[in-house]
Amino acid sequence: MAIDLHRPYRLNPAVAVRPEPFGALIYHFGNRRLSFLKTRQLATDTLDAAGVPASQWPRYTAALAALADSEVIDAR
Repeated sequence: MAIDLHRPYRLNPAVAVRPEPFGALIYHFGNRRLSFLKTRQLATDTLDAAGVPASQWPRYTAALAALADSEVIDAR
């Protein structure tokens, strides 16, 4: 799934996020998937607001697309 960085996304209501020193644990109560975020920057509203350098956006975009595929985030 491609992700549109210009669309707003929200955390799926069936998802719980637990901050950890390495980033965060994400659990989806609906599909019972457990995901790991390796950076806290990914959990902010936008890559730009998080201070992610443009050269790293493709990596973060791929990670966000994986979260959308796992139903962790939904388009609003």
